[in-house]
Amino acid sequence: MNELPEGWVATEIGRIAKIETGSTPSTKHPEFYGGRVPFFKPGDLDQGRELYKVENTLTEEGAAAGRLLPAGSVLVTCIGNLGKSGIVVQPSAFNQQINAVLPSSSLMPEFTYYWARIIRGWLEANASATTVTIINKGRFSKAPINLPPLNEQRRIVVKLDSLFERTRRAREELSHIQRLIENYKKSILEAAFSGDLTKDWRTGRGPTETAAELIARTPALQQSRGGREATETVIPGVAALSVNIPDRGPPVGWSWVPLRRIARQETGHTPSRKHPEYWGGDIPWIGIRDAADHHGGIINDTAQHPTQLGIDNSSARVLPADTICLSRTASVGYIVRMGRPMATSQDFVTWTCSEALDPDYLLYALLAEGDEIRRFGKGSTHTTIYFPEVRALHICLAPLEEQREIVRRVKAALAWAENIRSEAERAAVLIPNLDQANLAKAFRGELVPQDPTDEPASVLLDRIRGEQAAKPRIRRGRRGRVATAQEAMA
Repeated sequence: MNELPEGWVATEIGRIAKIETGSTPSTKHPEFYGGRVPFFKPGDLDQGRELYKVENTLTEEGAAAGRLLPAGSVLVTCIGNLGKSGIVVQPSAFNQQINAVLPSSSLMPEFTYYWARIIRGWLEANASATTVTIINKGRFSKAPINLPPLNEQRRIVVKLDSLFERTRRAREELSHIQRLIENYKKSILEAAFSGDLTKDWRTGRGPTETAAELIARTPALQQSRGGREATETVIPGVAALSVNIPDRGPPVGWSWVPLRRIARQETGHTPSRKHPEYWGGDIPWIGIRDAADHHGGIINDTAQHPTQLGIDNSSARVLPADTICLSRTASVGYIVRMGRPMATSQDFVTWTCSEALDPDYLLYALLAEGDEIRRFGKGSTHTTIYFPEVRALHICLAPLEEQREIVRRVKAALAWAENIRSEAERAAVLIPNLDQANLAKAFRGELVPQDPTDEPASVLLDRIRGEQAAKPRIRRGRRGRVATAQEAMA
């Protein structure tokens, strides 16, 4: 055990402060509730150090039937989620799931609050467990505390306030990073499919094959027959996709082209669940949950696997690797690329790309639409992209070499953004550890310098004992008599 600094005393919280456990006035007496006295429950202790807001209040009569505390008391939860704490800023009542450390002139409430933040482990280790963990008043009173001189308490509180403000700001900044990363990704994809991302790449290059020439030399793909015809309605997307050709023209050398002209479009199916022999095989089968888990990337395995017999007895088909999938019903907008041959449910539309279309170019073109991809569908509550719109989808196609350059640059930019996001997440996880480390240093006497002129804690402890002996007990109100808040804290 580390030796405490000179002037400190190792003691128990019950030896230096009065401890009370709350109670709940009878709900059979509606006249006890709805007044102006705050009534704290554990759920009210999630608002920071100073406690202002409560879900319930008591009348003066209700407060007299329960327990009243003076302002400056520190509340600590003692049942269930142990160790949540806060300081009441006005005379308040509290329920039986909370222990309270009452203030004294020799123990700062703010110092007590910070102490409460480091004893959760002790509380959990010393709690009695039935269906929920409980630490009663007697056991809580024995919680250890290293007590410094009063002036050093003040210095510790000032230092901890400063450090916690820094970590609060750090948390706030880190919370913004995810939004900034998403905006960055969106701007990269928008630049990619407006032609801006590769504008410098095109500058100074000699004549290259245009998208129109690429399309002309690419054999048309055989598409499945039947079903409803493509719509003639124009629904512009926000990036490189559109239902039919939009008003905006393509960048130089690019062309709007029906997606079905350069990719084979299909959908999936679900083998019958009534036949157990159709399931438990080795063929990956993409469902909505799989696509959600791998959105924007490559999927190599799935949660469910039909057998070949199941595939043969359904309308599902095993599609080749690099096929691009878009969820079009239920949860619209999940996009994945098959890492190996797979089948899908009927919730997806799929495109197997020809040599004129880089699969990742199509993947990023779909991602660039973001949530706006829903504009291609119908239904406000449950959006579905129907096949007349799917069959009329057009893509703004870049020349093949430029497609590959776009894919390379987008991958690099997204990888950089993902690295920043991961670093931010790691930092966010470390901040609570930093807070706890600072608290531990504070209560070992290592956070601020000691002042040899401070009154020693041993003298402070003697004064606290004198205060406790002179202070009357907090009275519980008796039925038939209304105790005022002033009387209860006299």
